[in-house]
Amino acid sequence: MVLGAVNAMTYVNIVLIVLIAAYFIYVFYSYIRRRQVSTMLDEEEFTKGMRKAQVIDLREKKEFDAGHILGARNIPFNSLKVRMNELRTDMPVYVYDQTHTLSTRAVAMLAKKGFKELFILKPGYARWEGKTKKAKY
Repeated sequence: MVLGAVNAMTYVNIVLIVLIAAYFIYVFYSYIRRRQVSTMLDEEEFTKGMRKAQVIDLREKKEFDAGHILGARNIPFNSLKVRMNELRTDMPVYVYDQTHTLSTRAVAMLAKKGFKELFILKPGYARWEGKTKKAKY
């Protein structure tokens, strides 16, 4: 009986180790992919370049209406693939979301479609201290 319990715990530990390893591999892969196709910008750098770029808020409309960076337009990540034709490939694209999780996935998708100048707001909107706008309704 005790031997069976030890074997079961060994299998559980192996599964947990594999899951943890897979998670870290995914995080590392995302980091490498993001570095290959985009540049992370802090708030100051983001603010300087955004006047000559397309600033895209990847959050859902409800979050966007609650507050967004002044001058940004809302293309939620879930509809980015369908609405990608609204973006110009010859202009830089500045993207952000609450942190930068969706931004990483978005720039990978945009890079596959031929976008070259891709930038991500490093701290995300959660730490944005610049000018914002809220919907009136």
